[in-house]
Amino acid sequence: MPALLRHTLLSIRDFLLAAGPFVLVAAALLWIAYELLDPAPPHRVVLATGPEQGAYAEFGRAYAQALARHGIEVQLRATEGSAENLRLLRDGREQVDLAFAQGGAGEALYAADEDTSGLPLVSIGSLFYEPVWIFYRSALRGTAAGPTPLAQVGELAGLRVNLGPPGAGSRNLMLKLLHANRVDLSSMRVSALGPTAAVMALLAGEMDAIVLVSAPESPLVQMLLITPGIGLFEFAQAEAYARRFGFVSSLRLPRGVVDLAHDLPPRDVALVAATATIAAREKTHPAIVQLFVQAAREVHGGPGWFARAGEFPRAESPELPLAAEAARFYRSGPPLLQRYLPFWLANLIDRMWVVLLSIVAVLIPASRVVPPLYEFRVRSRIFRWYGQLRGIELQTDAAAADRARLLRELDELEAKVGRITVPLSHTDELYALRSHIELVRARLRAAGAGDGQ
Repeated sequence: MPALLRHTLLSIRDFLLAAGPFVLVAAALLWIAYELLDPAPPHRVVLATGPEQGAYAEFGRAYAQALARHGIEVQLRATEGSAENLRLLRDGREQVDLAFAQGGAGEALYAADEDTSGLPLVSIGSLFYEPVWIFYRSALRGTAAGPTPLAQVGELAGLRVNLGPPGAGSRNLMLKLLHANRVDLSSMRVSALGPTAAVMALLAGEMDAIVLVSAPESPLVQMLLITPGIGLFEFAQAEAYARRFGFVSSLRLPRGVVDLAHDLPPRDVALVAATATIAAREKTHPAIVQLFVQAAREVHGGPGWFARAGEFPRAESPELPLAAEAARFYRSGPPLLQRYLPFWLANLIDRMWVVLLSIVAVLIPASRVVPPLYEFRVRSRIFRWYGQLRGIELQTDAAAADRARLLRELDELEAKVGRITVPLSHTDELYALRSHIELVRARLRAAGAGDGQ
């Protein structure tokens, strides 16, 4: 061992051996807390969106980009829509963590009959409005003065209408509105095409009307709003729908918001709209929920056709309970540490700080025994030889042959003591032991000299 390591003020080895039990206890407590609290979020989550050309798919890509900055991969899973998304989330066999969900997407006509079996779900809050867009061919009805717009939902009877596929929330929501208007499905020629196929059929004259429930960011919606010959149904009773159904709101599509240059629409249009959310399984990692609700402010917080800047997201969830981590965000904003530290470190501290403080509070008083243990370990290297030295001293008056043996034992003892390494702070005790060995040797020689006289 180099002289530099042999002559130090502190014996690292002895200190570690003295403090080792406390370090092991602290490590065990940290490991148990880590396993129980699970502070590290998964690096990959699956988000169910909707049809490829829909607004959910567009927003899903925005969320994937936002979470990628924090090292979380968001895998997007295309579906038929909200109804299928909710079924996937509630089915524990499906590998889906979060999903877009639209108000009124359940299959039951009445809220009391909704199927809520399976895994419990929570919401990250209301994200944006999804108006009910009923597009129809303007030439369906008309007089010599021009086409007559549809005025009531009941006027869809007898028409070829696409409500969307069975897994789409738009279909289920529209079925509720038709039921409220006492419209029998048998009175219509109902189709179940996906959004893109339905739009193509409408433009080709193979469909009289189609129903889309989507945010205005949907490319299909924006295209139909400016297509000549395609009319937009106005919900003249929009406020009545909002009073009857808690999951829809009354909105107005402002004049000119679609195209200011061409003044489209030429007047305000009354609409009804569901509110979209991102639903998650109740056991979804809180850090993932926190990141998604932060991303929601980034993706949906700007101004839009129906909302002013900062209006969304908001802490409302009419059909699912609000996730605890989302409620925390709406109450106090992002965690303080995330504003200054990398996400993974801020999340670890945020979820572990109570445990860390508890462990420190327990170990600080217990650690007071470390210095005495350290002192005992170092001094025991020296003091354990005093027993042998005392035994030699007690035989000082032995016969001459025995004294020769004792001197040899003393020399061996001195050689062993010469190999002892102790910190510089304890060398005085080492030198004291050497002087005591010399003192006993002197007594043995003095006893031998007395025998010669």
